[in-house]
Amino acid sequence: MGDHHHGPAKGITRWLTTTNHKDIGTMYLWFSFAMFLLGGAFAMVIRAELFQPGLQLIEPAFFNQMTTMHGLIMVFGAIMPAFVGLANWMIPLMIGAPDMALPRMNNWSFWILPFAFAILASSFFMEGGAPNFGWTFYAPLSTTYAPPSVTFFIFGVHILGLSSIMGAINIAATVMNMRAPGMTYMKMPLFVWTWFITAYLLIAVMPVLAGAVTMMLMDIHFGTSFFSAAGGGDPVLFQHIFWFFGHPEVYIIILPGFGVVSQVIPTFSRKRLFGYDSMVYATASIAFLSFIVWAHHMYTVGMPVAGELFFMYATMLIAVPTGVKVFNWISTMWRGAMTFETPMLFAIGFVVLFTMGGFTGLMLAIAPADFQYHDSYFVVAHFHYTMVAGAIFSMTCAVYYWLPKWCGRMYNETLGKTQFWVSFVGFNLTFFPQHFVGLAGMPRRIPDYALQFADFNLMSSVGAFIYGASQLLFLYNVVATIVAGEPVEKEQVWEGAEGLEWTVASPAPYHTFTTPPDVK
Repeated sequence: MGDHHHGPAKGITRWLTTTNHKDIGTMYLWFSFAMFLLGGAFAMVIRAELFQPGLQLIEPAFFNQMTTMHGLIMVFGAIMPAFVGLANWMIPLMIGAPDMALPRMNNWSFWILPFAFAILASSFFMEGGAPNFGWTFYAPLSTTYAPPSVTFFIFGVHILGLSSIMGAINIAATVMNMRAPGMTYMKMPLFVWTWFITAYLLIAVMPVLAGAVTMMLMDIHFGTSFFSAAGGGDPVLFQHIFWFFGHPEVYIIILPGFGVVSQVIPTFSRKRLFGYDSMVYATASIAFLSFIVWAHHMYTVGMPVAGELFFMYATMLIAVPTGVKVFNWISTMWRGAMTFETPMLFAIGFVVLFTMGGFTGLMLAIAPADFQYHDSYFVVAHFHYTMVAGAIFSMTCAVYYWLPKWCGRMYNETLGKTQFWVSFVGFNLTFFPQHFVGLAGMPRRIPDYALQFADFNLMSSVGAFIYGASQLLFLYNVVATIVAGEPVEKEQVWEGAEGLEWTVASPAPYHTFTTPPDVK
C-alpha cells in the first residue's frame, strides 16, 4: 500500500489493480451502463417483434432467450452494479471516510462481474442457445427442459451473487466502522442509510439465490429431485425459494434510489428533508416487510386461503412506510424555494411514476383480483414503473447530481432537460398502454398476440425506441461533460446542497479525508 499518498498509477494497471473507491465506483458505473445498453438492445428486439401481430423478425425460441436475458442483465448487470458504483463513490465522501473498509475485496468484487456476464452472454453461442426460461427461471423449465447452457447460467449466477455479497459486506463494514468523529447514525445522509439497510438485505437473500441454483444443478446433473414431481419433489418449492430471494431483491434495487431522491429533493427545494427519522424507520420497515410477502407472486399455485390472506395483508402493509416516504418527499418540496435543474426533474419524475407503480402493486396484492392480472402485461407495466421509473430514473438523477463533483465539470443543462422529457414521454408511451392490454388479457413473454391488442402494442414499441434514444442523449451528455464541460471551481456545486461530500474540492481529489473531518 506504498502509493497511498500519491496519485493513481498510470495506464491499464491503474484500473486492474486499483483499490481506490472512486476508481472502482467509476468502473462499476461504466460497466453497468454498458450492460444497460446490452439489456436495452434485447428489449428493442422484443418490442420490434411485438410492433404488430404475427411473427415478424425472430423465432419464438429466440424471443424466449431475449426476454430471459433482458431481465437478468437489467437486474444483475445494469441496476445493481450501478447502485454499488454510486455507493463506492459517495459513501466514503458522505461519512468522511478515506476509502472503503475492505479495498482489496472491493477490487475483486468488481472484476469478477465482467467474467460472469461474459459467461451469460456466451451462452447465445452454445448448443441449444441461451437460457430460455424467463428471468425467474422456474423449474422444471430451467431443469428438466432447459438447454445445456443452463449449467453456465448457474455458474454465472453464483459469481454474480458472490460479487453482490462482497459489495454488501464492504458497504456495511464501511458504514459501521469508518464514520468521521461526530457522525452518529442519526446524522448519516439518507443515501448512506438506504444503502446500509440494502446491504443487510443483500447479505440475507443472496445465499438463498445460491441455494436455488445449487438445487437446480443437483437436479440437472446429480440425480436429485428437489423440483421434479416424478421423483417426489415439488416445482412449487422452487417458486418459494426463488421469491424468498426475489421479493427482497426488488427492494434491494429500489432502496438506494429512495436514498438518491432523498438527497436531491432537499437540495433543490432549499429545505431540510422533512421527517428524517421517519424516513429511516420507513426504510427499515420496508426492508423487514419485504421478507414476509414473497408468495404474493404465487397466488395462482393453489395456496390455502389463509396463506393468500396473510400474503395479501402483509403486502398491502408495505404501502404504509412507502406512503410515509412519498409524503415526506412532497412535504420537503412544499413551500420550498424550488428550482428545476435536471436532477430535480428526474427526482420529481421518480416520485410521480414510482407512486403510480406502487398503486398498481396494491392492485396486484389483492389475491382474488390477481387471478386476472397474473402473468399478464399488467404485471410487466407494474414492475417497469417501479424498476425503470424507480431505479433507472433515480440512477440518472444521481449521475446528473454528482457528476460535477466527480469530474469537476458541469453537464449541459439544456441537453439534460431534453433527455429528461424525451425519456419521460418515451417511458410512459411504452409502459402505460401495457396496463390496458394486460387487463384485457394479453399474456407476457409471448411473441405473438391477438388483433385487438395491435394498437396499444404499436404505441408501446414506438415509445420503447424513443426511450432507448434518450439513453444515447444521456451517454452523449455525460461523455461531453467529462471531455469538455465547463469547469466547476467551487466545492459546493449546487446552491442548497448540504453534507460532507460538498466540502471536498471539485473534481473530488484521488484521496480524500486522510485526516477525518469533524462533524458538528
